[in-house]
Amino acid sequence: MVRILSQSIIDASHWTYKRVTYEMPLDGQTRHISREIFDRGDAAAVLLYNSARGTIILTQQFRLPAFLNGGEPHLLEVCAGGVETGDPHETVLRETREETGFVLKEARKVFECYMSPGSMTEKITFFIAPYEPEDRKEQGGGLAEEGEHIEVIELPFKTAIAKLAAGEIKDAKTILLLQYAQINGVF
Repeated sequence: MVRILSQSIIDASHWTYKRVTYEMPLDGQTRHISREIFDRGDAAAVLLYNSARGTIILTQQFRLPAFLNGGEPHLLEVCAGGVETGDPHETVLRETREETGFVLKEARKVFECYMSPGSMTEKITFFIAPYEPEDRKEQGGGLAEEGEHIEVIELPFKTAIAKLAAGEIKDAKTILLLQYAQINGVF
């Protein structure tokens, strides 16, 4: 049985970064282990697709961590955001509207996963959602007060898969949803 011995907050200026010390049985002994954990809450992501046209909607925006790691800082990504209300479905509807201007009629949950369970508590719920061009009711582009400047990109699904194969798409959420769409015959 795992028992939490202590938790201390290292920083909580934006999200919570903490050190957790716990004990657990390991190799017939009780071990004390300490880890630093990043708790940014859960998230939800959605791939917008149009089967008849063979297209998807992605976003592109500057990502500081990718820049700091020496990579291309303007990543192609599916719409995603933090779950603020406890409802991942509501989150993808809100984030899609904010980021792309599309107002979704539906979004179907396809899976959940932890992106980096060794250091982060974040669980992402993944969705796919059909769209039509007339579903774009607003400009999109993200929220200025959140420092977002998001470009909305519509491209053929086949082009996205080619970009994935060429290593041009590096966002894990996007990779997972593109592969889901490919494996499950969304197109």
